[in-house]
Formats: sequence, structure tokens, C-alpha cells
Amino acid sequence: MLARTRAACVQGVEARPVDVEVHLANGLPGFEIVGLPETAVRESRVRVRAALANSGYQLPPRRVVLNLAPAELKKRGSSLDLAIAIALLAACRSCAPNRLEETLLFGELSLSGDLRAARGLVPQLRSALSRGLRSAIVPMEQLEQAGLVEGIDVRGAHDLGAVVAFLNGELELPVPTGRGPRVLSNGARCLAEVQGQDAAKRALEIAAAGSHHLLLVGPPGAGKTMLARRLPGILPAPSRSEALDLVAITSAAGLRLETTIRRPFRAPHHTASAVALVGGGDPVRPGEVTLAHGGVLFLDELPEFARAAIEAFRTIMESGRVVISRARERVEMPARPLVVAAMNPCPCGFDGEPTRMCRCTPSRVERYRGRVSGPILDRFDLHVALPKVALRELEGRPCASETSDVVRARVEHARGILEERGASIDRPVGELLRSLPTDARELMIRASEALGLSMRGLGRASRVAHTIAALDGCGRVSPDHVAEALSYRLFDRRDDAGSGATSQKGR
Repeated sequence: MLARTRAACVQGVEARPVDVEVHLANGLPGFEIVGLPETAVRESRVRVRAALANSGYQLPPRRVVLNLAPAELKKRGSSLDLAIAIALLAACRSCAPNRLEETLLFGELSLSGDLRAARGLVPQLRSALSRGLRSAIVPMEQLEQAGLVEGIDVRGAHDLGAVVAFLNGELELPVPTGRGPRVLSNGARCLAEVQGQDAAKRALEIAAAGSHHLLLVGPPGAGKTMLARRLPGILPAPSRSEALDLVAITSAAGLRLETTIRRPFRAPHHTASAVALVGGGDPVRPGEVTLAHGGVLFLDELPEFARAAIEAFRTIMESGRVVISRARERVEMPARPLVVAAMNPCPCGFDGEPTRMCRCTPSRVERYRGRVSGPILDRFDLHVALPKVALRELEGRPCASETSDVVRARVEHARGILEERGASIDRPVGELLRSLPTDARELMIRASEALGLSMRGLGRASRVAHTIAALDGCGRVSPDHVAEALSYRLFDRRDDAGSGATSQKGR
């Protein structure tokens, strides 16, 4: 007797279709699984047998051959348990086969037959939609999460017996109530709490409006971390499709899904490896750059990260994709966060400070800055120097400042203007330059030649100029906008055009 059920397994942040086929053959009783199952899948026969027995079902004394197709795809995870159990029951004629061809079965089984949550539900539901499946059965504790995926009839079950009763037409399973995670625009601390650093807050607004990568350079206590943590609060709320992407990534990574969906903020420690940042391992799992997709990835103490870990960001910051290649598989994952990095001007952090003496030698300062390569610096659109805020200056300033809601409204308006103008991240440098008015374009070219900007730096400065014009509500990019954009290319300046750091020392 042959039976088949529909399932899937997760690779990276996407799900690959898996068909579970069961054949009951004559011969000595046994249970054999083929189709490249890994450890958790091979162990499923023990869980499934116990779950069937404790749910009141008995397998016939025959040889069971279970195939997981396609055979060349390595099968991972415990989410195949339910599909395996139902396929066995269908082969034994204990479960009606009518709905099996159009239903995704997802969930891990306990020894008592209870249905437990598993990793990768949302990617599997999205894969089921692309396969043309009409319905899905998931664990009850993940039912509301499954309700985020539209276009498929999702049902929740507590145990194996309820699933069999539903497939036999004897019981109705509940559907999502629509009380799933809510999309929120702001979950970060308010920008109004930051006193001083007006230039840095302006750069933060520009970065949010144009999705520009930002590098903050300043002494300890200047407010680099405080500013970075408030950046998600001025980003627009994710759309429903973006929110679904964020939930899919969280689900694929096996992380706990919060009751609210907001743009992520990830701040890995500088001891993180390249695999932890970019992704990888066996099985391949998303790294920090993918977990921060659509939000903010904050790299504090950038020069302290391992060189290999930093260099891994080169192509990712350009393409917005992570590609993990292995001997038997190739996995692509989205990775388009807004990267914010922070570093000190020197190892002690006080280079250029008028009130503190820096004891670092010039060669030590150069070695410290040399830990971050030129190509990585070139990929940051904005280089901002943060001076230390004097307490005397804060005494006479009013405490009131623009809130995150006010700044976010300007950011959303600017993004709408940029979308209408087509000033996207992927536009070639030539097109961006030609889109500038003659006077602004001439200033951009002359200043780029004088400062020694690379072609990539020229393109990024042009995009920043477009963003500044959109924030100011101007219909055209003026020379003033170009001048402000070029002022943020701190590390691109030639030695004969000015020092590339905040130092006031002689070199």
C-alpha cells in the first residue's frame, strides 16, 4: 500500500518542498527511512512510533519503507514528524487520503502524540502557496503566527488524534483569529532624549531617509551607541509584505516571535565570527546581517571585529544578498539592513580631544585605523565625526527637541519623493550624475577630483545629495545639497586635501 503527504524543510530562510512517501511491503517487520535524512529526521521514526501507539493506533507487522523526496535534498528538522505519521496512517487505511494532496502537514510529535512547535513555519507556508497547496495543519501554539500568511486555509491542532479526525471529516479544527503579531512603527527610545550632537542627528535622518550606511567616529561617551539605538524609531513602519519577510526570517532562525513586529535592531559583539555575522553552519542558518534585514545592524567598535568578519560585508553591502555555497547546496538569504558602525579616532579614543591628551603614537593610530580596509570604508555613504559634548553647553540648551515621530514623518515624505524620482540604490553612477542639474553636477565632479573619491564614493555621494534634497523638500538638487553630501565623505579625502580623520595631531 502506498501513501503520500506534503511537507517541507528549511534551507537558510526559504523552504524546499518535500513529499513523504510510505510503502508497506511484505517481509520482516521494520522501519526504514531513505532520502538523505539527517539525525533529527532519522530519530523521527522512534517519536512517530511512540506517538501512534499512545494515540491508539497500531502499525501492521510489515516492512515500512519511507521515502523523502526529492532524494538529493538533505532533510533536516523535526517538522516532518506529523507528515510521516499521517502518511503511515494513510497507508494503513486509518486516515482518509482525500485532503492529503493539497494539505501541508507541519509539526513535531511528542511521545504522547501532542503536536509541538517547530522551526520554519512561515517559510513553509509560503512554499506551500507557491506549490498550489490550499490548506495546512500546524501546531495550535503557532496558529496565530500562521495567520500572517494569506491565501491558505490554516488549521491548528493540539495532537495527532485531532489531525486524523479532521482529515476523516469527524472534527473541525480552529482557524486563526486574526489576533496575530501587530506591526508597529516605533519600538526604540525617542530621539528627543539625545541632547546636543545636532550634526549627527541630521546624518541619522539622512541615513534613514535614503537607507544610507553610516559610520560614526568619536571619543568614548560622545553618544555613538545612543544615536544608533534610536535609528529604528525614525524608520517607517514595515509594510505587510516586509513584515512577513521579517517573520519568515525569525521563524527560519528558530527565534521566538514577539507579539509585535517592528524593524529589527541587531548589535553583535565584536568577538562574533564571520559565520555568526554572515550566516552558515550545518544546517545553514541566517547570520546577524540577515536577522537585521529591513532594520538596523549596529557594529560597535568596528576595528575590533576580526578582519575576515568585516571583509565578509563587502559584497553584502552592495548586493543586499548573502550567498552560502557548500559542496551539496547553495543557499541565498536576504541581507539589506541599514549598517551603522562606530569607532574611536584612535586606540585610546582621545585623538583630537582638546581636554584629554592622546598618548597614542602616529604609527599606532595608523595601525588601528588600518584594521578597517579602504573598500569597507568606501561602502559607508556617511562618515560622521562626533565631538564630545561639553556639559556646560547642555546647561543653557532647552531640553525639548524633535521627537522620533516628527523626524519619521519627514523621513517617510522624503522616501516618497525619492521613489518618484527613481533615485534608488541600484542606479548606475552615470545615471545619478546625469540626473543632477548642471551646476550641482559640475561641483560634484570638481570636488570628487580634488578629494580623490572613487567611482563608488562618487555614486554614494550623489545618492546622498538626492536624499538631502528630498528631505529639504526641494524639486532639484542644488550645489548646497552636493556640498553637504561631500562633507560626509570624511575618510575619502586625499592626504594633500585634508586629513581623513578627526585628529588635530601632526602626522
